Amino acid sequence: MADRVNDHAVFEADDLRSFSIDCLEAMGVREEDAEQVTDCLLFADRTGHASHGIVRLPVYGRRVIAGVVSADARPRVEKETGSIAVVDAQNALGPVAGVYSMREAMRIASSAGIAMVLTRNSNHYGSAAFYTSIAMEAGYIGIAASNAPPNMAPFGGKDRFLGTNPLSVAVPAATQHPVVFDMASSVVARGNIILAAQRGDPIPEGWALDPDGNPTTDAAAALRGPVLPFGGAKGSAISLLIDIFSGVLSGAAYGRHLSTLENLNARQNLGHFSIAIDPSAFGERSFFLERMDDLITQLKETPTAPGFEEILVPGEIESRNASRIEASGVPVSDDVIAQLRELAGQLDVDAGLFAGSAKEE
Repeated sequence: MADRVNDHAVFEADDLRSFSIDCLEAMGVREEDAEQVTDCLLFADRTGHASHGIVRLPVYGRRVIAGVVSADARPRVEKETGSIAVVDAQNALGPVAGVYSMREAMRIASSAGIAMVLTRNSNHYGSAAFYTSIAMEAGYIGIAASNAPPNMAPFGGKDRFLGTNPLSVAVPAATQHPVVFDMASSVVARGNIILAAQRGDPIPEGWALDPDGNPTTDAAAALRGPVLPFGGAKGSAISLLIDIFSGVLSGAAYGRHLSTLENLNARQNLGHFSIAIDPSAFGERSFFLERMDDLITQLKETPTAPGFEEILVPGEIESRNASRIEASGVPVSDDVIAQLRELAGQLDVDAGLFAGSAKEE
């Protein structure tokens, strides 16, 4: 039985990993692909971004069962010229396509120094930092982004048009904490509003609009309206640019042509782009890493403003979250547990992990 904290049960990450892999394999997903999808979900949970974590497994399952995602699809390189490639994901699960594309970018960059891979015919991407971390851990600078269904109003608009399109950049260092930047182009990921609605919690003003275009703190009303871009016109423009590279240039769907994750009657055809840069193509790798260490040291030694105790490197909060969650376990809400149990029942997968973990009705 899992430990309880308020309306959450807390599980060992390895136990959730085994359960998720079992579910995905029961859907017809190959073992290696099931591991990649699961690792992407738990990467989000471990780093404190539960909106992209195991909460997404039930809707992934519903989409595979409905036949709008191909469980056994194998992404393939459709075109390769010099330092660029185009990948047809063949309607694979997003993490399967994302890992494949970043690995292809690293392969090309190992000889070309830099590579850009565009991906089409894909699905929900998850945490973009999952993919850039793969590149960073192999010694590359990784850049990754994806378009997403229209859930965000453009600056000055009241209707959904832009996606909450994520962008991540990960840069290695020698001994200091690496730079791992990951952001949605909205004020907040829509998944956070979904979680708030499930819990019955209000959301901060400035996150979203209601269906009539008015600011709202009601999570349920916010889900019927658009979220807002961060930084006003700046976030709106960044989202548009990501859609141009990920969608228009790649040949994937874009703008209002993108289908939502919840629409079980249509494929999403999301697009991603992956960039890998080999620092050694520009000089000695050790020299680059030493300079990164120096830059990060200078940053952290900058005097703090009143009310701040330290200056953090992008990604440092997530690393601390990972250490904390590794020690305490992954929290999963009662609502998500109910959905996971339902999925397990559909797939005839053992859900004993959740026995006694949720409040009695």
